[in-house]
Amino acid sequence: MIEYIKLDTNSVVPKYIQIIDSIIHNITIGNVKIGDKIPSINKLSEEFFLSRDTVERAYSVLKKRKLVVSVHGKGTYISQNQIISKLNVLFLVNKLSPFKMEVYNSFAKEMGDGCHVDLHSYHCDETLFLELMEKYESSYDYYVIMPHFRLKDLSHISVTEKVKKAINKIPKEDLILLDNKNHKIEGNFIEVYQDYENDIIAALNKGAESISKYDKLTIVYPNTSFYPYPKNILSGFEKYCTQNNFKYEIIKEITNETKLENKNLFITIEESDLVSIVNRIKESKYNLGAEIGVISYNDTPLKQLLGITVLSTNFNAMGQQAAKMIINNKIEKVKVPFKLIERDSI
Repeated sequence: MIEYIKLDTNSVVPKYIQIIDSIIHNITIGNVKIGDKIPSINKLSEEFFLSRDTVERAYSVLKKRKLVVSVHGKGTYISQNQIISKLNVLFLVNKLSPFKMEVYNSFAKEMGDGCHVDLHSYHCDETLFLELMEKYESSYDYYVIMPHFRLKDLSHISVTEKVKKAINKIPKEDLILLDNKNHKIEGNFIEVYQDYENDIIAALNKGAESISKYDKLTIVYPNTSFYPYPKNILSGFEKYCTQNNFKYEIIKEITNETKLENKNLFITIEESDLVSIVNRIKESKYNLGAEIGVISYNDTPLKQLLGITVLSTNFNAMGQQAAKMIINNKIEKVKVPFKLIERDSI
């Protein structure tokens, strides 16, 4: 069979995918049949000057697709001729927000036509997540997960013990964790994350000149929500204010009773609070960006149009980076860029 396997050394397609595609092609055209033995890992790696890891990875995918089966002490054999040619990825997001969809879309685009990506939202719900994990156990080549969960009191937790146990059942070479690194999942797997606490500190420090004209910083942090926010945002905000000697306040939402003071800078997370604070400022005697400042989390075209300063992660880079590591067979832990984009609102 080894004579049928063709690899292109000049191709950008990873070698393990070329091995998979070549074997599938030969099954399709009838060169190999059910029961035929495929080359051993050692033989194939020697023939094409490949690492054993590359060949093992290819064979692992073929086994998951149930196209081959290993018989102890004898070798690996073709087990069926029903072909599922694409890589299959389960993409689990905690909510279907525009930002999470940007991650998904950039991931799917980078993976290309040779990959089928199933998108599911578990809505920060532990029970729903566990049901999805049980339903799709061993059904996909890769599992991409954004770990954000809601406790009974509607506060945020990165993972529960049950969630951690379910994720640890996934082979680490098939696991990709995105967005949140505070999960305490150990092992060698792909990870592309935000560092909520240090990101907000670093970003606000870069805007120090503009922010220094304010006497007080107020963050609008909803500590209970159907889709709760990481607590590290809050701890990062408090550390920044303490390190820079700012008076600060933490409030749950913007209401009609929210007091506006000269030289107060508001940081909002939810869109509804951004709209409320901007409307309150317009109705007041104060000027937005001069006497009262506003910074919002995560950039949108509308915020660009309205001149709202933002703290924003590069969600497109998050999905793209994860896909590139799968394609290039690289297992790394990478932090995505996070920055303050200054506009007229501060």
